[in-house]
Amino acid sequence: MQSDDNLSDSLLHSKSRALARCGALCAAWVLFASASYADTGPFKGLGGEWSGGGSVSLGNGGKERINCRATYEASSDGNNLQQRLRCASDSYKFELSSNVIYVAGQVSGTWTEASRNMSGVISGRASGSQFEVIVTSPSFSANLSLTTHGNQQSIVISAPPGGQLVGASINMTRK
Repeated sequence: MQSDDNLSDSLLHSKSRALARCGALCAAWVLFASASYADTGPFKGLGGEWSGGGSVSLGNGGKERINCRATYEASSDGNNLQQRLRCASDSYKFELSSNVIYVAGQVSGTWTEASRNMSGVISGRASGSQFEVIVTSPSFSANLSLTTHGNQQSIVISAPPGGQLVGASINMTRK
């Protein structure tokens, strides 16, 4: 039969092990929950309706005011995005749709421009609320930079000289 001191030591040791296991499980849960939260994709906060304007630089040297509307539909994990963007100035318009995915810092997908019957691919990178991508097709190439801060978004497009569009700067606000 165990003495009272040995029994107390044994119970104390069992309680310590149980508390240590509970502490380890709680710490693992907190780390897992934090990692899951940190693993949400960069498109998570983009969903919704956006509108705004800016300017477009045309291949003929002209510069015009442009008005834009966009709809973003992000997946629940923030790693997939469907986008529709429609912009128009006095003499220029475009209707862009895209499907984009994010994997390990890289962004890739496809795009279609309806008014010119063009399509191509998107590739680039995302870091936080900053996206730097290249939009290409057999007959068109442009760099696109998109930055979001809360309900404000800035888009800068630059294309090589010689095309109808050589650049755009657009600021939008979520409705």
